[in-house]
Amino acid sequence: MNAAFELFVDSFWDILLPGLLVTIPLTAISFTFALIIAVVVALIQFAGVPVLSQIARFYIWIIRGTPLLVQLFIVFYGLPHVGILIDPFVAAVVVFSINEGAYCSETMRAALESVPKGQLEAGLCAGMSWSQTIRRIVLPQAFRTAFPTLGNSLISMVKDTSLAANITVTEMFMTTQRIVARTYEPLLLYVEVGLIYLIFCTVLTKLQTSGEKRLQRYGKR
Repeated sequence: MNAAFELFVDSFWDILLPGLLVTIPLTAISFTFALIIAVVVALIQFAGVPVLSQIARFYIWIIRGTPLLVQLFIVFYGLPHVGILIDPFVAAVVVFSINEGAYCSETMRAALESVPKGQLEAGLCAGMSWSQTIRRIVLPQAFRTAFPTLGNSLISMVKDTSLAANITVTEMFMTTQRIVARTYEPLLLYVEVGLIYLIFCTVLTKLQTSGEKRLQRYGKR
């Protein structure tokens, strides 16, 4: 029992450190790019640009219809066969961004469509261009509507980053696997890494709740 407790304490920081230095940055960078992709794809559909809308729908169909792990393997293990070599961390960022961007784009599209059309018409009548109206009036309201769902997507991405271990990214889960291979204590260590993921997600959940309350107060002004 004492040996197990000592292993738990000793391995905690060995697992937490890659979480802070790899898992969290991987999540933050990927989600930032995902949001950019989501907004662009959603606006293309919202504007109804004929050819680009079809391309956007095709992108969403492909990404949402294939497993994230398969996408990781295609980019990291498949592309080198055609001469494209990508660093593991960069490959993970690319795949997570593209994957999450597809899901978040649907969230943003629905949020954009929930804004009353009169808001867009009022902006145009006030002399603003379409892009100015979208940027100043429509998008802020859409983001307020989409915030809870986007927050859930961010929390989900924190957990999905564990898949990056499959392409040799030394994040929390891969670090845990290495410690398990050395100590032969899979139950203890996998429970421990699960608890650390839970801590990260709990903090994000608290931030999400706080953000929602602030947005509700802002909307009532």
